[in-house]
Amino acid sequence: MDKNIIAGVEINRVSIKELLFNKTMLLAYIFLFFGFWGIYEVFNERYFLLTANAHDAGLNIGSYQVAQAMKEAIFGSGGEVYREQPWTLYIVNYMYMIYSGSAIIFFVALAELFDIEVIKKTASGFMTLGLVMVFAGLFTIAVDLNIFHIHWMFLTPNWGAGMWLMLPLYAIYIPFVLFEIYLIITKNREWAKKIAIPILLLSIIIDLIEFYIQAKLFDMNTARHLWTTYPILMLYFIISASVSAIAIMIIYSFIEYKNSLKNEFNKLINLLRVTTLYMIALLGAYEAIAYLFIDKNWGAIILFGEFKFYFYIYLALAIGIPFVLGFKKNINKIWIIWGSISAIIGTYLGRYVFVYGGNAYPMSNRFGTGFEKYGEYETIKEFIFYNPHIAEIFVVIGSFGVILALYKIFDKLFSISKIIYH
Repeated sequence: MDKNIIAGVEINRVSIKELLFNKTMLLAYIFLFFGFWGIYEVFNERYFLLTANAHDAGLNIGSYQVAQAMKEAIFGSGGEVYREQPWTLYIVNYMYMIYSGSAIIFFVALAELFDIEVIKKTASGFMTLGLVMVFAGLFTIAVDLNIFHIHWMFLTPNWGAGMWLMLPLYAIYIPFVLFEIYLIITKNREWAKKIAIPILLLSIIIDLIEFYIQAKLFDMNTARHLWTTYPILMLYFIISASVSAIAIMIIYSFIEYKNSLKNEFNKLINLLRVTTLYMIALLGAYEAIAYLFIDKNWGAIILFGEFKFYFYIYLALAIGIPFVLGFKKNINKIWIIWGSISAIIGTYLGRYVFVYGGNAYPMSNRFGTGFEKYGEYETIKEFIFYNPHIAEIFVVIGSFGVILALYKIFDKLFSISKIIYH
C-alpha cells in the first residue's frame, strides 16, 4: 500500500470508497442513524413541540402537536430528561464509555512503564480503542447538556460547576492521548524513546486525575446519598472500569490480534485473563464493603427492593460468571470470550444500578436547614424511577457507531491494529 509520511507518521493512501464505505463503516452508519434519530426526537421535544396549555389547544383545535404535548404532560412518555431524575441513561453510557476507555489507556501506560512486551506490540490498537470510547461518551453527554445553549457556559462561567471541571480536563486529556499514540506510531524512534518515560508517567497521573474529577462530579450531589456515602468513590470507578476495560481488550484482541500475534497471542490473552481475575476479586470485595457504608434507604431498595433484580444480575454477570470461568483448568478460548462478554454486559448493568439507584430518593434543601426527603411537604413519592425513553436508547446505540466509525478511520489511515515494535 502506498504511503505518505508526515511528521514521521506513515499515512496510508486509501480511496474514499475504501475509507468510508467498507463493511465496518456501513455497520457504523446504521448505529449512527439510530443515534441521530434519537437526537432528533430529543431536540424536537426540547425546542420545537407546542406547549400543553389551554391557549395552544384553543388556537390549534385538532392539532396533532397539541395532542402529543397533552399526552406527554399526562403520561410522561417524552424523550426529554425528567427534572425529577436528571441523571439517566445518558449518564450511564457516558460513565461506561469514558471510564472504560480511560482504563484501557491507563493499563497500556502501566504496561509500557513496566516494559511488558506483548502489550507494547499492541499498544497503538488498545490506546486508539480507548480514545474512541472516550469520544463515544462525549457524544452521549453532548445530547444531555443542551448544546444549543452551551455558549452561556463561557459567557456566564460558574467555576464550581461540574462542567467547569470537565471542560479543561478533556481539553488536555484528548490531545495528550493523541500525542501518546503519535509517539507509538512515529518512525522517529530515537526522539520518541527519549521522552517516553516522562510521557508515560504524565499519562498515568492525568488518568488518575480524570477518575478523581469524575468521582467528584457525583460526590458534589449531596442530595443523592447513594453517591455521597460510597467509600472512596474514585476507587470504585477505577476498579469497576478496570473490569469492563480488560474484558473489552480481550474481545478486541480476538478480533484484531488472533492471527497477527501468532504464538504470543496466548500470552496476551492469559495476561489479560489473570488481570481480570484480580480486578473482579477487588470489585466483589469493594461491593461487599460498600454496602456497609451507603445510606440505608438506597441500600434497601438496591439489595431488597425495586433494584434487587438488576443488582444481583449485575453481580452474576460482572463478577460471578467471569470469575468462575477464569479459573477453569485448560480453559477453552470460547469460554474466555463468553466470560468477557458477560463482564462487559454486567458492568454496564452495574452503571445502570448506580446511576438510577442514586435518583431513587433525591433530597432537597429548600429551607436551608439540611437535606430532607423528597416530597416532605408534597404528595409523598417514596420511590422515583422512569424507564429510559426510546430516544435515549437510540442515542446510546449511536455512540457505538461513533466507536466503530472513528476506530475504522484511524485504522485505515494509520494501520493502528497492525503490530508495531517500539
